[in-house]
Amino acid sequence: MADSSFDIVSKVDHQEAENALNQAHKEVEQRYDFKGTGASIKWSGEQILIIANTEERAKAVLDVFQSKLIKRGISLKSLDAGEPFASGKEFRIVCSLKDGISSENAKKVNKIIRDEGPKGVKSQIQGDELRVQSKSRDDLQAVIALLKGSDLDVDLQFVNYR
Repeated sequence: MADSSFDIVSKVDHQEAENALNQAHKEVEQRYDFKGTGASIKWSGEQILIIANTEERAKAVLDVFQSKLIKRGISLKSLDAGEPFASGKEFRIVCSLKDGISSENAKKVNKIIRDEGPKGVKSQIQGDELRVQSKSRDDLQAVIALLKGSDLDVDLQFVNYR
């Protein structure tokens, strides 16, 4: 019998992220506490740019955007928000969405599977994803449960389970 396997990936649904950004933009435009503050949120190439006249307002816009991401089912672990910085008379926050598993995080996941996972489970790094193989499907289920319970700073999805 062939080995069972699944892939561990970290992907962001860009259409859902776009929808969350549009909802946050509408809310910032309509909310009374943002009127006349120059607060805005928009795409700037591959990054998201938040602009406001004070640091607190910029953080408030970021908070609105984060709540919209959560409602859309996107983990905040996928959002890499920078610190607010002054740019002339306004404050800016540059955010980006993390896609793929970095090599450091892939090595951490690999180590967790090797150290704490069931024996006979093999994992290998393939670019920005990991392939996990085992003869037993129960062992694969145990690995998924182990990784869901571990505290990693990356959002993991489990795909191609066969």
